Amino acid sequence: MTDLDTDVLVIGSGPAGAGAALALATLGVDHLVITKYRWTANTPRAHITNQRTVEIFRDLGIEDDVLAQGTEHKLMGDTVFCTSLAGEEIGRVRTWGTHPAREADYTLASPSPNCDIPQTLLEPILIGHAASRGSRIRFDTEYLGLTQDEDGVTVHVRDRMSDKEFNIRARYVLGADGGRSQVAEDIGLPFDGQMDIAGSMNIVFHADLSAYVEHRPSVLYWVLQPGADIGGIGLGLVRMVRPWNEWLIVWGYDINQPPPDVDDEMATKIVHELVGDDTIPVTIRSTSLWGNNKSYATRYRAGRVFCLGDAVHRHPPSNGLGSNTSIQDAYNLAWKLAYVLRGQAGEALLDTYDAERAPIGKQIVLRANKSIEEFGPIFAALGLTGTSDPEEMTRRIAARADNTPEAAAKREALRSALELKDYEFNAHGVELGHRYASDAVVGDGTPEPGFTRDPELYYHPTTWPGARLPHVWLADRAGHKRSTHDLTGKGRFALLTGIAGESWADAAAAVAEKLGIEIDAHVIGPGREHIDVYEDWARVREVGEDGCVLVRPDAHVAWRSAGLPDDPSAELLRVLARVLAHPSLVSEK
Repeated sequence: MTDLDTDVLVIGSGPAGAGAALALATLGVDHLVITKYRWTANTPRAHITNQRTVEIFRDLGIEDDVLAQGTEHKLMGDTVFCTSLAGEEIGRVRTWGTHPAREADYTLASPSPNCDIPQTLLEPILIGHAASRGSRIRFDTEYLGLTQDEDGVTVHVRDRMSDKEFNIRARYVLGADGGRSQVAEDIGLPFDGQMDIAGSMNIVFHADLSAYVEHRPSVLYWVLQPGADIGGIGLGLVRMVRPWNEWLIVWGYDINQPPPDVDDEMATKIVHELVGDDTIPVTIRSTSLWGNNKSYATRYRAGRVFCLGDAVHRHPPSNGLGSNTSIQDAYNLAWKLAYVLRGQAGEALLDTYDAERAPIGKQIVLRANKSIEEFGPIFAALGLTGTSDPEEMTRRIAARADNTPEAAAKREALRSALELKDYEFNAHGVELGHRYASDAVVGDGTPEPGFTRDPELYYHPTTWPGARLPHVWLADRAGHKRSTHDLTGKGRFALLTGIAGESWADAAAAVAEKLGIEIDAHVIGPGREHIDVYEDWARVREVGEDGCVLVRPDAHVAWRSAGLPDDPSAELLRVLARVLAHPSLVSEK
């Protein structure tokens, strides 16, 4: 018996589930969200919000709300390594694009800045806007299991308030139920890697630490304290939640031993030790234990059930990629579901979600874990790896200040080791450089462009099919600036061309009518609606003025043409029929 019916059922309301709800609601897709919890996140776990994610929020109409509640870019980046906040500073790294040499890279790459917004603030924004646009959200509703057939999925759930069990019938199901996903297990998704490699604890607390941090504002403060009660070498993290009075400490424990009982007294002691001042008033808000994972699904779909977010990529918080990748998963899948459910695309379009996002999930799991390994050279440079004696470790840290050849070599090694952390804190290419390869991308016969700089550290703009559309500023007729990204999205395809390619606009209108979809065609040039006032679009478009760049609803390039063919309508129809696996045209072949 079915008690509720919906087109899409979303299981989970974290960044992936809430992001899916907002995107589906914005696209007008009938859907229902269930979560076993009574409200959104109760701890500020995820926080770094990168430019690609803020661009998605821009398209979904919530960028201003997110930036208003987030900590702004300029306060994010003076990341400190020290013996305590009140103690000796070992070194400092400019992070999240705040170094003057990197600011231009970030500013040129996107119309949207990064920011820091804790999960406790972000999730209510996502869920609130989703609900206002039509999402039906059921809290205290626990997933129990599912069965699939050719026409849909029956999901068995339990109302945790009444203890009543009932069924929900959906055409598609999205499993966004976190790093211990029951949905992923139930549908048998294959995983590579390992869970629970190391143990960590979170301590959320309030304390006014402005005297120790306001002059060096950052999101992260790394503390090395050899001989501390828990944590081996003694590396702890003091993370800003809200400047400068709400914080989260991450501290390690031996996962092979019984988990510690972290009461308020123990938590306060750890806070005082890492801050280096046992006189400051501390209010402990919560404590929790978690495991560091190195696990990723090699497939994200089984029949009519898709998994996304932490359900399919499980990793430590290094690089700040978790919630970003989760929201980007949702954004990729939502428009495809909308097109299929409206009959504007064939079922095969949904296969491209797995093809496009699974490689990204693997990349970020491996990158986040490698970033943890890259602390090793810092420990080695300080001489901490050759002894287990805490007093000797402390002496070796201090010895880097000596006027000796050995200390000079240590200082040089430390400089190199800190520079290596760029790969964790300034991985701009990892954040923006996704190039999809799937049947929803049609090649133009050109080879993939190479990288002139490190592809993890630097974003390389290109209109090569599969890549994210490059951002440049254009101007409207009144002279107001608009990003190329503002011409795309909103659930529609977009076509960008020049004055010599005006015939593409006519072709787009004809093809849109035939396929029953929307294509926004934009002719860029003098006297037109959008003007390339800086000539930046001409520099990055990589096609002739009579060519075109076809952009998907998720701002990735679907296809491009170097010039104007004899029959642009036929060419555009061929491409879009393939991208959408369009049922009417597939049946005609």
